[in-house]
Amino acid sequence: MNTSFVFLANGFEEVEALTTIDIMRRAGMEVVTVSINDTLEAEGAHGVTVKADALISEVNLNNAEWLICPGGMPGASNLAACKPLTNALIAQNSKGGKIAAICASPSVIFGPLGLLEGKHAVCYPGMERGMTGAIVGYTPVAIDGNIVTGNGPAAASAFGFAIVQESKGKEVARQVAEGMLFYDKLKEEFYF
Repeated sequence: MNTSFVFLANGFEEVEALTTIDIMRRAGMEVVTVSINDTLEAEGAHGVTVKADALISEVNLNNAEWLICPGGMPGASNLAACKPLTNALIAQNSKGGKIAAICASPSVIFGPLGLLEGKHAVCYPGMERGMTGAIVGYTPVAIDGNIVTGNGPAAASAFGFAIVQESKGKEVARQVAEGMLFYDKLKEEFYF
């Protein structure tokens, strides 16, 4: 399984980034956090500073399994302004590679780049205008082909489990969710 990358910029939504990373790592996926800043540190939208694993200039994104953009403002805008990232997202999508965005990022990054054309996708409510070409939904998470989108912080767990499901299958996603108490064994369903 190839490495997945989660991109961090100042103003990123902490819950969306860290929950996704945690769930993916619990599922045994290799995840590298990448700062688009000049330093490894990125300060979240709510003052939580995270030290990334690498700078964007240090990573090779050509064979990535996933390229993942958390939301948050101005985090999503900062990611959208990062040319190496937007170029990588376009290249990944053009070859059918997996990309994911949550909260503001589907609207601020994916929509303007044309990545959502004809795709079912969700974003933070009220930001639908930026979802250029998308079939906009209002569920917590949308999966359409190679793209996973989520609508906001409350969907961070569902977003992470959707990514795991798309990479490792429903059973692995269920096992991780069960271990985290997100899965009701009696009803055989997720709590979200």
